[in-house]
Amino acid sequence: MYYHSDSEIEGFKKNVNRATTQVMMKTGQVEKTNDRDYEAEERRYRQLEGAANKLQKDAKGYLDSLRAMTASQLRIAETIDAFYGEAGAQDGVSRSYRQAVEDLDAETIKALDGPYRVVWTKTGIKKRNNKLLDYDALRAKVKKLTEKPDKDATKLPRAEKDAELARSAYEEINEQLSVQIPQLLELRVPYLDPSFEALVKIQSRFCSEAYSRMAQVQQYLDPETREAYASGQLDASIEQTLQDLRNLNISGTV
Repeated sequence: MYYHSDSEIEGFKKNVNRATTQVMMKTGQVEKTNDRDYEAEERRYRQLEGAANKLQKDAKGYLDSLRAMTASQLRIAETIDAFYGEAGAQDGVSRSYRQAVEDLDAETIKALDGPYRVVWTKTGIKKRNNKLLDYDALRAKVKKLTEKPDKDATKLPRAEKDAELARSAYEEINEQLSVQIPQLLELRVPYLDPSFEALVKIQSRFCSEAYSRMAQVQQYLDPETREAYASGQLDASIEQTLQDLRNLNISGTV
């Protein structure tokens, strides 16, 4: 049997109390504390957070596309290698192409993974909002005991003390965030500039290494094929070969 710890029970009680306070605020039973300056900064932060999340999502999509492309290249390389068979093993063309694609997938793609991992935390804002709910709930309790005194005369002083402690905790984190959020917003351009530069360098690196590895495969091609490729005649030669295949009665659509 699993027993809940005291901290888990206390956390559960706080969540229930905060949810109750939110409901009472909506019905007008508890007055909400407003800080317009902070709320304006939080709205600006939320806009930045949304843009950052979209940037991270789009960047991850780009990285996933590179992974998918190299995976497709790898499958093609395996098929070509199987198609060449012993002939490919002798001249090294298919095996070299397969090795180049495997290296690109194993080394370059994994090296690009790190720069795309961006983490944005909401812990401070969530904590501030929770402290505010606690303070407003205790403030409402003090107001109620003041307007309708309880038979137990010690309840009001205890409630006032709890409310003062809650106010101090709220104001401390509220002041901290009021200073730090504008600083974070001011850093958005200094952050985005190097991030954009890193994105450009990553794309350049992938293209450069892909070209370099594919260029190494060319040494296994015969001189006539390399010359035909350089002069632009290789496409015409391939098209002629396809046409010859089409002319065969046993061939389908090629």
